[in-house]
Amino acid sequence: MSPPSPAFHYHSDLIGGSLMVRESRIVSELLLADVDDATWKAAILDENRLQKARPATAKRMAQAIRKRLERLPPPFWKALRDGDDQLATQVAFCAALARNLLLVEFLETVVGDAFVTHAETLEPYQWDDFLADRAHRDPAITGWTASSRRKMGQVVFRMLCEVGLMTDSRKRILRPLMLRPEVDELLDRHHLIRLRECLNALRLR
Repeated sequence: MSPPSPAFHYHSDLIGGSLMVRESRIVSELLLADVDDATWKAAILDENRLQKARPATAKRMAQAIRKRLERLPPPFWKALRDGDDQLATQVAFCAALARNLLLVEFLETVVGDAFVTHAETLEPYQWDDFLADRAHRDPAITGWTASSRRKMGQVVFRMLCEVGLMTDSRKRILRPLMLRPEVDELLDRHHLIRLRECLNALRLR
């Protein structure tokens, strides 16, 4: 008799911050240099390359970004480090998607449906409704505090604004994604099919 399958859980870092593009450029440079632990610590804490007021904030942010970027192959890091602001932002968004299945599924369902039905805006309650629906798949969501759910929703909407899918976090007017061909090609070349299909469904046509 085979052992029971482990329960499914969403592993999300959405509370950790939005796209953090400037900081992600710095982390990508360290990853491309393949620095050792001592050099990493020196760059983040001693040199304060992320320019944060508190070492604990710099350490937490650097680790969060690193865990996102390590989900993508090194060519993405290079595009993030060397690309213009739009390209870097879209690569950082890909990293957030690679780390957060919840974000992918929100785009595939709620945001995707909004484009199909020609809805003009997104509303904050749609994040709450989405989490309630996902709780059927991962009951642990019901144990998340209201403040955590709200913070996650705020970060998600901020990401959508940063990448250009919404005009701003107040009016929340939807806009098609002007997906860069470089990003599309990277996703295709490295066989990140689900991410590519997710983003292409939202792109400007």
